[in-house]
Amino acid sequence: MSTTINKQVIRDFVAALNDRSGEGWVQLLSPSVIDHNKIIFGEEDAPGAAIEGFRLQLAAFSTEAAGDGFHIEQLIAEDDEVVARLRVAGVHTGYHARMPEPTNRRCDVEQIWIFTVRAGRIAEIRAVSDRLGMFLQLGWDWPTMD
Repeated sequence: MSTTINKQVIRDFVAALNDRSGEGWVQLLSPSVIDHNKIIFGEEDAPGAAIEGFRLQLAAFSTEAAGDGFHIEQLIAEDDEVVARLRVAGVHTGYHARMPEPTNRRCDVEQIWIFTVRAGRIAEIRAVSDRLGMFLQLGWDWPTMD
């Protein structure tokens, strides 16, 4: 597939993540998608586990205010990989097993995702996020390693 088509897959994926009325984004993920570097620590690194991980993360943050959601700031593509620099904003209103109780505080952070697109679907995801910024904005304590 061309880099133009692969970039469109990512644009469609982000648009579908922002459409909270359905799960159109699932159709853009390979059933065996692997999310190597999850935004939330502790998610399973098994084929397909990213789908449930996305569901949990979407449920944890509301996006009612203008400007909330996932916003593509930059897309760069080479071969089957697409790098997306995103701004992600929302309010922590929902439950997630690996997050503190909802704070009802707003969070607006930058993330960089590297997608591998195969046969028109996302096969692999690597992501890094401004976790310190997220923790400070949400009033969370920095986790300790036990």
